[in-house]
Amino acid sequence: MRPILMKGHERPLTFLKYNLDGDILFSCAKDHTPTAWFADNGERLGTYRGHNGAVWCCDVSRDSMRLITGSADQSVKLWNVQTGEQLYSFNFGSPARAVDFSVGDKLAVITTDPFMDSPSAIHVKQISRDPSDQTGESMLTIKGPQGRINRAVWGPLNKTLISAGEDAVVRIWDSETGKLLKESDKESGHKKTVTSLSKSEDGSHFLTGSLDKSAKLWDIRTLTLIKTYVTERPVNAVTMSPLLDHVCNFMILISFIYAL
Repeated sequence: MRPILMKGHERPLTFLKYNLDGDILFSCAKDHTPTAWFADNGERLGTYRGHNGAVWCCDVSRDSMRLITGSADQSVKLWNVQTGEQLYSFNFGSPARAVDFSVGDKLAVITTDPFMDSPSAIHVKQISRDPSDQTGESMLTIKGPQGRINRAVWGPLNKTLISAGEDAVVRIWDSETGKLLKESDKESGHKKTVTSLSKSEDGSHFLTGSLDKSAKLWDIRTLTLIKTYVTERPVNAVTMSPLLDHVCNFMILISFIYAL
């Protein structure tokens, strides 16, 4: 396969996301403009203009109709994927670090950074099918833990939330009450900042990458550590193959692919 070079961003990339069908790739960068690309030929489909700061993350709905983006400008925006129209803006008092649509796309989890006197927080927002009915109210807000929360995703059947970040602890929360259900053991868990978190295609496991030069595979329901992958450099990002029993860890200079 001949590699495709996509040129368009003027500053470093921060996040990449395929849609469910794999035919559109969304990219986020520090240049404020999330971008959509045709995955088969690298042609730029369009950009989403409205953020005034670095865009740290994005997610796309299962029908590829809506995009959600989180930015250092203290906002999370909903977009019409096809037209680029901004449908709504959730505004916060601190930078938005992570976003993730629930199964069914009716909810979204958002994390915000600690800023001034505000601690880090996890927010659950209801996503309305009709943009005119959209509100900014949070259905749930979980404040803390200490440090930045780099990733938060939905657990099985949207009943839990999984978060991880600067304090190196992976946590599972009840998505209705905000109660802490489980957290990773300090001896077997990560020793430094968790930089990335990725779920398996079937939602039964998830993978975390850390600055402690390791990636760890966990059971998503019990938070049981299944396997640790040791690397030579800090792990910046991780992902799991939807087809093969492989995980991929991205370091600063090199990448490795491991068999589960």
